[in-house]
Amino acid sequence: MVSPFLYFPGERLALSELRAACLDGLLVPLGEGFIPADAVETAWMRARSLAPLLGDRWVGARLTAAWIHGGMPTEPRRHHLQRLDDTRRRPPGECGTVFHDVRLPAVDTVSLAGVHLSTVGRTLADLARSDEESQRSVALAWAAADPAARREAEAWLERHPRFPFRRRGDALLADARSEGGGMPLAR
Repeated sequence: MVSPFLYFPGERLALSELRAACLDGLLVPLGEGFIPADAVETAWMRARSLAPLLGDRWVGARLTAAWIHGGMPTEPRRHHLQRLDDTRRRPPGECGTVFHDVRLPAVDTVSLAGVHLSTVGRTLADLARSDEESQRSVALAWAAADPAARREAEAWLERHPRFPFRRRGDALLADARSEGGGMPLAR
């Protein structure tokens, strides 16, 4: 499906033409594509912009899913991908991706704009359990600003008591709950 607000190299314009439009201030990059500079960036557009990268084989996870769900305001420098099915596949040859070779269960995925993402609860729980400080800081800000997402992550952790680093995730979400409101995030 071609969006009137999302341009991918080779669909209607060549990459050089799209970059020239960026220099002219008409377009801005978004994911693997470009959108008009005055277009409102929505979760649907963020998800659809990664369709060439994710296809039907990969799930956007962790920071990528957090960005699409509105849990972080800016696109991550490196996108996080996970397998959608049991078949092991070679990860895409993109230098801007982090590949997690664990199949994400269907119950932990959602489809948006034709791409698969980890659910809000699973995404926030994964970020909260992470040992990377950058992911944990995103999780803390998101959980403090979005109580509904925090509750989904807490429920996900409650349903998965044997997942690694569950206590770390519980502690971060409890800290976010005690912080209360935070800065509103992108939607």
